Amino acid sequence: MSVEFVFRLLGMVIFAVIGAQSRFLPYVQESEHSARIIIAVTLAGAAIGLLVAPYITVYPFRWLQVKLKEIPASKMLSGVIGLAIGLGVAALLYPPLANLPFPYGAVLPVAVSILFGYVGTAVMVMRQRDIVNVLGPKLVGGLPFEAFGGHKSNENGLLLDTSVIIDGRIADICQTGFIRNPMLVPRFVLNELQYIADSPDTLRRNRGRRGLEVLRQLQEDAPVPVQITDLDVEGVKSADDKLVLLGKQLDLPIVTNDFNLNNVAKLQGVAVLNINELANAIKTVILPGETISVKIIQEGKERDQGVAYLNDGTMIVVENGKYHQNETVNITVTKVLQTNAGRMIFAKLDR
Repeated sequence: MSVEFVFRLLGMVIFAVIGAQSRFLPYVQESEHSARIIIAVTLAGAAIGLLVAPYITVYPFRWLQVKLKEIPASKMLSGVIGLAIGLGVAALLYPPLANLPFPYGAVLPVAVSILFGYVGTAVMVMRQRDIVNVLGPKLVGGLPFEAFGGHKSNENGLLLDTSVIIDGRIADICQTGFIRNPMLVPRFVLNELQYIADSPDTLRRNRGRRGLEVLRQLQEDAPVPVQITDLDVEGVKSADDKLVLLGKQLDLPIVTNDFNLNNVAKLQGVAVLNINELANAIKTVILPGETISVKIIQEGKERDQGVAYLNDGTMIVVENGKYHQNETVNITVTKVLQTNAGRMIFAKLDR
């Protein structure tokens, strides 16, 4: 028996009782058909209760449950504290306001309680970081977990996605010292890595094992703490969805290479650090007219074209380069194109 059905039955009974109370109305008592009217109103009340009960009980509760899951835990805690402080101030003002003449003594205490409760909640939510900085710096960022590996940190953490761990470049970036934030790996991400490592497909199995090796390397060699956490999101099956909701609740950015996860997280207001975007941002800047030296390694798609690559993987299409395969030649850049797939450079041989 579903919860919705139970509430429909309760609503039917309650509204039927309300309808039955109509027998106490004067015009019903004076009517010759009072019994029929009472039965009709009772049945009408039962029908109305059966229909509207979920809309005033189950559905609002489910809507509130979804909204509460989307609110970061730090903001929710700040809102509760602010509400308590606001109501506390309103309680101090209650005795003098209640002694005012009617109707002020009846209306003002309620109005002041609502006003101070709202102001306290709004102030705490909007200025939570400033207030927490004053009261306790170790709580900055709203991190609900203890210091990583025994190290104290006032920095926000980073949530690592499965794709960025398998990719492995995050370990090299950590060694450069550019990442100064603690890194957090949820247990469901580790489980996904283990599932991939146990796959019967050789390629997936190798990728999963590489991810586990990269994670071990991060824990041993990274200059910042790396911790596995049991923080989870109930009612969600997909690891990507869990990661997005966890990032939203904890107010932490997600480090990923996944294009779809990148877009979904941004749509929900979660900050994303994309390693591929970082790689594109630090590629060597080459402008038309510059002369560089490259090694042509293969033929191009068009007639007489040769293809070379820069150290960062950028493809260079060289006009008439087909006849210089496996040779290092000087070329002059003629055009640079930025596409969704990356950057392409067109050049001609430097005669």
